[in-house]
Amino acid sequence: MDNKQLAQSVLNIIGPENISDTYNCMTRLRLRVTSGAVRKDDLKKIPGVKGVIINGDEVQIVLGPGKAESVAKECKTLLAGKNISSAAGNPSAETGALNQREKDSPNAVSAGSGKTNSKNINPNLGSSTTDRSKNFGDGKELHDKIKKKNSQSPFKRLLQRVGHIFIPLIPAFIGCGLLTGIVTLLLKINPELAANPLLQYLKLAGGSIFTVLNAFIGFYACKEFGGTPALGGAMAALLTAPGLADITLFGSPLVPGRGGVFASLLAGAVTALVETRIRKRIPDSFSLFLTPLITLTIVSLTSIFIFQPLGGLLSDFLGYYTVHSIQQGGAVTGFVIGGIFLPVVMAGVHHGLTPIHADMLASMGMTILLPIAAMAGCGQVGASFAVYLKTKNRELKRTVLSSLPVGVMGIGEPLIYGVTLPLGKPFIGACIGGAFGGAWQAYQGIGSYALGISGIPLAAATNNALLYLGGVFIAYAAGFAATWLIGFDDPPEETDQA
Repeated sequence: MDNKQLAQSVLNIIGPENISDTYNCMTRLRLRVTSGAVRKDDLKKIPGVKGVIINGDEVQIVLGPGKAESVAKECKTLLAGKNISSAAGNPSAETGALNQREKDSPNAVSAGSGKTNSKNINPNLGSSTTDRSKNFGDGKELHDKIKKKNSQSPFKRLLQRVGHIFIPLIPAFIGCGLLTGIVTLLLKINPELAANPLLQYLKLAGGSIFTVLNAFIGFYACKEFGGTPALGGAMAALLTAPGLADITLFGSPLVPGRGGVFASLLAGAVTALVETRIRKRIPDSFSLFLTPLITLTIVSLTSIFIFQPLGGLLSDFLGYYTVHSIQQGGAVTGFVIGGIFLPVVMAGVHHGLTPIHADMLASMGMTILLPIAAMAGCGQVGASFAVYLKTKNRELKRTVLSSLPVGVMGIGEPLIYGVTLPLGKPFIGACIGGAFGGAWQAYQGIGSYALGISGIPLAAATNNALLYLGGVFIAYAAGFAATWLIGFDDPPEETDQA
């Protein structure tokens, strides 16, 4: 199934009219739905779908790196009406209509067929009549229990929005971080290259994201909260303007960049809130001029007196205690963070760490938290390899073998939802592996110049690639050993029913 067919199949199941927004992160197609229950099991049957997570009004479909972006583009094209197939004479569209009827009546009978449509009514979902709901690849029951209780809580929705703000910035963090890591490695090998103009330029390019980081954060924060993105970007950029240093208020000079990432988030979000409320109260004929003028005036004054000081306190507090706890706690702190990070991801609150990573990158030049957190995925690789060697189930072996390469590259969803979570005990083994790897990274003080990558590729963006890789293999070994010793209930082979 190519990207267009996959996108069409997703839209057929969810319904184009039920989708309000389409976007993607590194590995997932993300759809914001407006109403109605999403049939998770049908989505999982689409070839190429590695997992489905429903978090409030957001449907996350795990497709893998590269694939997620391509399918998201096809979905946007289809939703724009350029290639949406009509119901008349189109199998996919007819399938969508049948799926809707099945949703209304699960035991509906196809006209003239005399057969129920309980299985495989979408031809794009494959021809197999075997019930795949029990197959490996979802971890459905345990995952749903973890997310059900507070998936709609205001705190969870806030963290989701924070994630949406930073997702578009991740490719820039990755590219700049890797480039910085490579330049740093070259300078360690040959310090004389520091005088080379080309290397100086590449080093500047590696830090380019931080030149405009605050403006981007304000831009996407304002967009996420329903405002005009450019207004949010302008307000966030104001907080880093060099000219602030020339202004003295109440006997103290203003500080460019104070509050960093957190002040920019506040400025962008409040810009949207102020703008939307003002626009409702101003006649349309004057709105084009007065709405941005009043919004910028209010938010610019608020930013200097509230957002900068508040963001500064928040940045200092989180930055200090994060760095202090890792430096003072050393291996113990790393053990705890590495061990609990997979459950944190499963609970969906890991988005809250993204601003901390970004703020550390902007203020310190690297984040010492990311290498520790990355060990959770490495522990999972070791745990999954133990499963591969121990299991007698051929389908499970195939699942592990197909997911291990992307797991090594830092993409953990296929192993989480396909192997460790459904089996239970290997998930614990993965956490133990992550704990030992995290302890090593914290003890060695490894930092990352990038954000958004993990596994082996992260080595190129760290301050010491060899020591980082040492932690990776410790996590592999510990995850493997823990899973081997704990064991698991090997699922029996399923037989096809005639």
